[in-house]
Amino acid sequence: MWTSGKGALGTVVLGAAALVPAPAHAAEPQVVPVQVTGDPSERFNLVILGDGYTDADMPEFRAHIAEHLNDLWTIEPFKSYRSYFNVYAVETPSADSGVSCDPELSSARKDTPLSMAFWSGCLEDGIQRLLVMDEGAAERYADLVPGTSESNRQILALANSDTYGGAGGTYATASGGNAMSALIAPHELGHSLGGLQDEYDYYYRGVPGGTYEGTEPESAHHTLLTEREMLAQKKKWWRWLGEPSESGGVIGRYEGGLYSGTGVWRPSRHSLMKTLGYYFDQVARERMTQRISAKVDLIQEHAPADAVVGGDRVLWVETPHPVDHRLSITWTVGGRVVGRGPDLDLAKLKRKGTYTVKVTVTDPTEFVRDPAIRGSAALTQTRTWTVDGRKKTPQDGVRPRFTGSTPTDRPVGAEAIVYAETTHPARKAPKVRWELDGRAVRGGERDIDLARFRLREGTHRLVARVGSDRLAWTIDAERPTATVELSAAGRRGGPAAGHVFDGPFHMRLTGADDRPGVVVTEFRVDGDGWFNYFGWPTDSDAPWLFTENGTVIDGLTYGKLGKGRHTVEYRAIDSAGNIGEPRTFTVTLR
Repeated sequence: MWTSGKGALGTVVLGAAALVPAPAHAAEPQVVPVQVTGDPSERFNLVILGDGYTDADMPEFRAHIAEHLNDLWTIEPFKSYRSYFNVYAVETPSADSGVSCDPELSSARKDTPLSMAFWSGCLEDGIQRLLVMDEGAAERYADLVPGTSESNRQILALANSDTYGGAGGTYATASGGNAMSALIAPHELGHSLGGLQDEYDYYYRGVPGGTYEGTEPESAHHTLLTEREMLAQKKKWWRWLGEPSESGGVIGRYEGGLYSGTGVWRPSRHSLMKTLGYYFDQVARERMTQRISAKVDLIQEHAPADAVVGGDRVLWVETPHPVDHRLSITWTVGGRVVGRGPDLDLAKLKRKGTYTVKVTVTDPTEFVRDPAIRGSAALTQTRTWTVDGRKKTPQDGVRPRFTGSTPTDRPVGAEAIVYAETTHPARKAPKVRWELDGRAVRGGERDIDLARFRLREGTHRLVARVGSDRLAWTIDAERPTATVELSAAGRRGGPAAGHVFDGPFHMRLTGADDRPGVVVTEFRVDGDGWFNYFGWPTDSDAPWLFTENGTVIDGLTYGKLGKGRHTVEYRAIDSAGNIGEPRTFTVTLR
């Protein structure tokens, strides 16, 4: 996707002076919480703006948001760290439907709140796909979301358009209705949040890039080093070399990137920073994990530490809660481990005199291998308390009750970790009692790992109790399904023996689930990386087209499948994060 900052195209989010005049709108904007996992000051806030959506178009804006988010939550590390995000939509009704200069320079100029426009803002020498907006207006609308600021939010603006386009940099833009629109956002977040660079081997589409002539790139995922040099010098992605790439193939050294075709190398053949539809590879995923985690404090709240505490007190910390794994919480005295988990009852230590207690919170995610990243404040934080074993702590009368939890207004997946935070009486840690389908089960002090129950398919009920408080979640353990439809023309054979085609053929994937919500479908060919099935680049309702040499669209090739026998796998992912069992068919192109 087009980038800003040090990218080849320069700054892409322009002031209103570069666009059509910013109009004055009578309709009042409305902030709509889409996903709230905590106080905005303790979360990374994704603020989604819309432009060119009239009052009558607002249902379409909401549908576009759902499509974008459901794709985003299938891509790591957004999937695992979904709970670190709040998502808010700011509905800004537009006088006109659509945005300016769409799809041609000669197309109408529209009266819209963000003055979004293709062609770099309706410029004669602009780039057609470059979708820009009035950044001042975007900031003003984003400021309507209480508790958010430039330091704890990311703005994503969607245009009411089916034309392919977008922009990256400080703010991200994307057309809302194009077949590939929902894949633009994670790519742009790779730039603006992760500091990742484009892995394109071209400057303009259809024009091959030249030879890279710079020094060793600062980019974490570009290098001039050979694999042997990376290993010997312990630089760049040496820790990941030789492993199967999350985006297909093997982590190694592939020529091309930073808009150059030769002379510089990247880790994977195709990753999200090169080809929309694939996942981040491990190198980019590690950087994204670091940057997302750095936006959220690992120790969000803790027992008062500004004065000496009594030896009969309960110390505690509150942390964020990744969806698929627990953070490590370790308590030590003099370097010796005295407890694990969010609470430490000092009375059980039975220590006299004055001593120091230290808690260390670490994210043990397998997405990170660099010790420097693991030891940074993004993934490791500590707090200390001075304790006087002779000091008595008065009762404070705090009643055990819930103060926060995994959202209860949507189903959770069958392998999620569900959490429930409580109040913190000074001398006793509240005990959370868990029930699954009406039966008492063992959980953690503040969370429960659903994966260990190996739930049968269907719907289940999870209940948490503390004192007289109660929380309840619906567990969606029904896996989604994907069905495939292949074109009949030119086809021989069938599923048992394998399909045979004498020429090009179409493939349509359809996802289904037992609950409402967007179902994402994916496929992969011959064990390559999973690829998001979005229809066809020019039409989300059209099926995918496989041909021997592929189809060139705007300088990029889609659907290339060489002659011979191939294995195609396909699967579905539902809005709760459940992944359906992959299905397979074989096809021979003659």
